[in-house]
Amino acid sequence: MFFIRDHSAGGVVFRKGKGEVEVLLVATKGRTRWQLPKGKVEPEENSQEAAEREVREEGGVEGEIICPLDTISYWYYWEGKKHRKLVDFFLFSYQSGDPRNHDWEVDDASFFPASEALKLLTFPTERKVVKRALEVIKKKRLAC
Repeated sequence: MFFIRDHSAGGVVFRKGKGEVEVLLVATKGRTRWQLPKGKVEPEENSQEAAEREVREEGGVEGEIICPLDTISYWYYWEGKKHRKLVDFFLFSYQSGDPRNHDWEVDDASFFPASEALKLLTFPTERKVVKRALEVIKKKRLAC
């Protein structure tokens, strides 16, 4: 069966909040879908470069990559064609910027306490990625 392969990358950006780690989420579909910043890996980029760009564009912030977290895979249909998408996620520590400076591709971007972010996330696969990120942060390991 014929299908189109898509490759994206994104990140879990965290910062220390008041008592709890905060995670950056972006909203789409009229603020009804909360998710991690992610997007297509362009031909001239590798996954890390794409993740950094997407965090900057969709999230409005700069982050430093700590380590790769996970690759998720899913299927979807677009304009009658079947697609298989792989998304490489990286753990980022927040460096600078303001989520209000997100680009036009998202409706909103904001940091949330991790416990709230886990409830807000639309996709179970991304919830799993954030849980993995929180494990890494909690153990204070610099390698995943």
